[in-house]
Amino acid sequence: MSDHIYKIVEVVGSSSTGIEDAIEGAIARAAKTVREIGWFEVKETRGHVENGKVAHYQVTLRIGFTLTD
Repeated sequence: MSDHIYKIVEVVGSSSTGIEDAIEGAIARAAKTVREIGWFEVKETRGHVENGKVAHYQVTLRIGFTLTD
């Protein structure tokens, strides 16, 4: 394994259908402007409740990407 230097950014994704969709949406959007994404970590999970039911999921992600020359 070669040595790498990583930078970490924090993003928040949301979805009305589930946590996985919130994660995938956040990664897909970040990938439009951040290159070399290598990993992510779910830092926090939240939700919004309406009328006794989950209405929205929200996740805070730390996304790591390799710094290049």
